[in-house]
Amino acid sequence: MSFIQRTNRRHHSSALLSGAFGVTLALTGTGSVAYSADAILAEQSPEPPFDQARLNPKTDRNWSLIVGAGGSYEPEYEGSENFTVSPIPVIVFTYGEWLEIDPTGVTITAIEHNGFALAGRVGYESGRDEDDGDRLKGLGEIDFAATVGAKASYTWNSLELYATIDQTIDGSESLIGTIGAEYQAPVTERLILGVGVEALIANDKHMESYFGVNAVQSGNSGLPEYQTEAGFKRVEVSASATYMLTENWLVRGEASLGVLTGDAADSPIVDEKLQPSTSVFVGYKF
Repeated sequence: MSFIQRTNRRHHSSALLSGAFGVTLALTGTGSVAYSADAILAEQSPEPPFDQARLNPKTDRNWSLIVGAGGSYEPEYEGSENFTVSPIPVIVFTYGEWLEIDPTGVTITAIEHNGFALAGRVGYESGRDEDDGDRLKGLGEIDFAATVGAKASYTWNSLELYATIDQTIDGSESLIGTIGAEYQAPVTERLILGVGVEALIANDKHMESYFGVNAVQSGNSGLPEYQTEAGFKRVEVSASATYMLTENWLVRGEASLGVLTGDAADSPIVDEKLQPSTSVFVGYKF
């Protein structure tokens, strides 16, 4: 899952995402594919219409840097029926097969063998403000916090199966697990298409923080009291397209549709169970 992805990726970034540039997002949360941007883009670079040897002399470097900018159109908060447009800066740095730094955080691959990989992750959860939506008035703030986690994956050709777990340090003290699959493949020398599906499971603290309403919050907001339990909170499908404008310039778009489930779907905070989002950015690969 790429960093240009999901979770309402603003709310849980280790996605997401993720979870997105390997090259996959949520420009977001949970998605969002876990192989490196350098591998995808390097393998699919088109034949240049000019002297590549002169402009791109061979080097022994094993790093890649992508810099870009774009924007996302997504719900104001997870469960909102209203949407907001947000600018997104994009910086993706990869080193070898083991290090990736992107807008969601840092991923270090410790083990990789015959398609299996195990990685550690450090990221952040951006929290939630009362002014993110009218229905959140009186519910209080959810603080920004760091996250630590791990990802196990298996890649076969263009298909990746993965499972992640991420723990928020302080803040909401969320523990979120994700299971998913993503397929990306070149259609032409310049165009890469991808599809993905994932399910998110959250602990009781995450569900209480983002979807519960306690007695004090009920009195402040006018919403009825609502208790939640740990369980599945969201299922999401996504589609992405990456197009190489030149051997260095690229444009990427992604659209996703999340469906809140269980206690999350029934929360009085939620106006809409269906959570669509889209994002696009333009980048330059050094």
